[in-house]
Amino acid sequence: MSELSVDHLLGIKYLKEDDLHLIFETADHFKEVINRKIKKVPTLRDITIANLFFENSTRTKLSFELAEKRLSADVINFSAAQSSVKKGETFIDTVKNILAMKVDMVVIRHPNPGAASFLSKNVDACIINAGDGTHEHPTQALLDAFSIREKFGEVAGKKIVIVGDILHSRVALSNIFALKKLGAEVKLCGPKSLLPKHYESLGVTVELDLKKALQWCDAANMLRVQNERMDKSYFPSIREYTQLYGLGLPLLKSLNKEIVILHPGPINRGVEISSQVADSDQAIILDQVENGVAIRMAVIYLLASKIMIPAQ
Repeated sequence: MSELSVDHLLGIKYLKEDDLHLIFETADHFKEVINRKIKKVPTLRDITIANLFFENSTRTKLSFELAEKRLSADVINFSAAQSSVKKGETFIDTVKNILAMKVDMVVIRHPNPGAASFLSKNVDACIINAGDGTHEHPTQALLDAFSIREKFGEVAGKKIVIVGDILHSRVALSNIFALKKLGAEVKLCGPKSLLPKHYESLGVTVELDLKKALQWCDAANMLRVQNERMDKSYFPSIREYTQLYGLGLPLLKSLNKEIVILHPGPINRGVEISSQVADSDQAIILDQVENGVAIRMAVIYLLASKIMIPAQ
């Protein structure tokens, strides 16, 4: 398989397993490129990419921008906080105005689920979803699965537990889709109030006891509590949450095996994960950040190659 089966990256659920492997193989190449002395390749010199961020972001925004520049694309950055959105301009008008500037590809983060899909149906450009509300965050799932593959050699057959606020997490949903497509076993762990009601339909199981979940797994993806998406209290206190679902060094050392620790960031140190664990040899959090650039380069390159006009 030499090209993706999709024209946009809207979510992991729209990808085939072959798409995931193609992205990983392409990312292997780009990871080698970004570790060279000269990190830039002239691949996308004629492509213009707009980064439209209607929600705050640090890692994802910087990672996409760096990936685009490493590929030599022309980059436009848009932040809703400093735009005409504040003056009442609609979402679709904002995008159409930017596309009138002849943009080929749009990377979008938006608080509303389905925003990327809506764009793909209404504008003539390639769309990459950088997170839409509580729906999906496909490039995060790709870099998480890529990091697991890098650590273990493959994802198939591995036992992965996702811990924390699953209910409000687009990272969790995309991870479940990606890991299941790649043949991993997935378990969810967290307070009942923060677990989705219909998790069985996703092909995953639930373990409410954190120690048992960690004892079962090969790798644990620790998610933060997304207070900004909560309209009510889902647990008694942060202190109680940390006691039951926070991963500290004593708990990690009490397991009879070594497991790999992932975290999508931003980390709330001392809540879902302690500083000692986050900075330990078992954590691959900074590897995930590095892999994020390679994965996003791979996604942008593979999608752009479907819209680039061959040289005459």
